[in-house]
Amino acid sequence: MKQKTEIKKSSQKVAEFLEKNNLHKKDFAEMIGVTLSYVYNLIDETIPFSTRGTTLERIATVMNIKPENFEEYKIPQEPILQDESLELLKSIIKNKKINIINFLKAFPRKKRVEIVDILRGAKPIPIDMKELNMIGQILELDKGDIYNLWEDRFRQVLEANGMNIGANGDFVNAMLECAKKFVQITKQEK
Repeated sequence: MKQKTEIKKSSQKVAEFLEKNNLHKKDFAEMIGVTLSYVYNLIDETIPFSTRGTTLERIATVMNIKPENFEEYKIPQEPILQDESLELLKSIIKNKKINIINFLKAFPRKKRVEIVDILRGAKPIPIDMKELNMIGQILELDKGDIYNLWEDRFRQVLEANGMNIGANGDFVNAMLECAKKFVQITKQEK
C-alpha cells in the first residue's frame, strides 16, 4: 500500500522553521525586508502566501532552502548573480558550519536584509572594504582572506565596466599593490 505524502503549505513550512530555530517573527521580518504584521498574516494565512519572487527568495535564503520548495515560486525574470566571490562566501559559511540565522543575527538589524540579498545573488558582494571587514569579522577571517575576497570583487568590477585586465595588467597590479599597502597586507598573509 502506497503511503500518501503530505504536502505542507508554505505558511506552515515557515511557521515550523521559525519554531524549530527559535527565531522571533520580528527578526525574521527584518531579515526578509517586510513588516512584522505581514509575517503574522502570512503564517496565519490571513493573506495568501507571497508570489513575489524577491520575498520568496529572501524567505528561502533565510531558511537555507531553494525557493522552488514553495509552490508559489515562479522563476524570476531578473538575473541572479552567481559569481565566484559569492560562491566563495557561501562555501566559507558552509565549511565553518555557521547556521544562516546565526550568521544573519551577527549583523546589525538594518543590515540583515542586504546580507540576505547578497546570499541570494540579488546584490553583489560589496567592494567597500569596511563592509567586507564586517563580513570577515563575523566569519572570523584574517586580513589576507578578506583582502583576497576584495581583490576578486575589485577585478570583477573592473572587468564588468570594460577594463581588459590582461592588457592593463601592470596598471591593475600597481593598483592592487597600493591597496595591499593601504590595508597592510604582507605577501605572507595573501
